[in-house]
This record gives sequence, structure tokens and C-alpha cells, in this order.
Amino acid sequence: MKISVDTSGLASALFELEDDINKAVRPAAQAGAQVLYDNVKQNVNRIGKVTGNLSNSIYQVYSERQSTEGKAVYEVSWNPRKAPHGHLVEYGHVKKYAVYMGSDGKWYTNKNKPVPPVQIAAQPFMRPAISKFNEAMDAVKDRLIEELNK
Repeated sequence: MKISVDTSGLASALFELEDDINKAVRPAAQAGAQVLYDNVKQNVNRIGKVTGNLSNSIYQVYSERQSTEGKAVYEVSWNPRKAPHGHLVEYGHVKKYAVYMGSDGKWYTNKNKPVPPVQIAAQPFMRPAISKFNEAMDAVKDRLIEELNK
């Protein structure tokens, strides 16, 4: 008994599918990043606003440096130039000096005016977004299928 299988058609179909997959990777990755971005924004807005700088500093961006063919990387974070206090909110801190808002709307620390140390509790906005990772991966899968069916 003998069985023969011709896979030449399968190889060309897989080759064509590779191009489609490479084109679909970036929109799929962005769909996952969007889920995380939306959750981070929601977490920041739940904290409340004083100036709105932290909320306005949240971003998602495609990372060309980390991406390769078949792999798309998006970063979701906050811009420390717009909100240099982001890490203090995310992880908490000890307040040792008086703070005040200047006439320019920025916050300043008066190191000439010490206060009794007070632990300021963390109000994480980035780390809780990790709980939405499965939702983000579902969005990636859904978008990948959508892109491949075009």
C-alpha cells in the first residue's frame, strides 16, 4: 500500500498567508494596546484630577525599535515630562516637605519647609491594567481574524 501527498499547493498558500499575517500584526497589536490604554485612562480618571496633567500624559505608541517583521510592539505609559509625578502616584511616596502650586500651575516642593513625614498611599493606575491582559489578548485575536478575513 502506498499513499502520496502533494503539498506544493499548501506551501504556496502558506507563503501567501504569511504576507497577510505580517500586514495584520500591527492592527491586531494596536487593538490589544487600546484595551490597556483605555483601562489606564479609566484608572487615572478614577483617582481624580488636580491639574489633569497625569491624564493628559497617558499615551500609546507603536515602537519601531522593538518591532520586527511579524512582531508589532506598542507601549502604553505616561509621559514623565508632562507628569513627572506619575511614579509618585503609582507607587506612593513619603512627603517630607511642603508643596505648593506656583502661579504657572505647576507643583513645587519647598525644601526649606520640612513637615513631619507622611506616607502618601499609592494610587496605582498602570499596574491594575495588567488585570485586563486577557481582554487585550482577546482583542488581538479578534482583530487578527478580522484582518485575515478581509
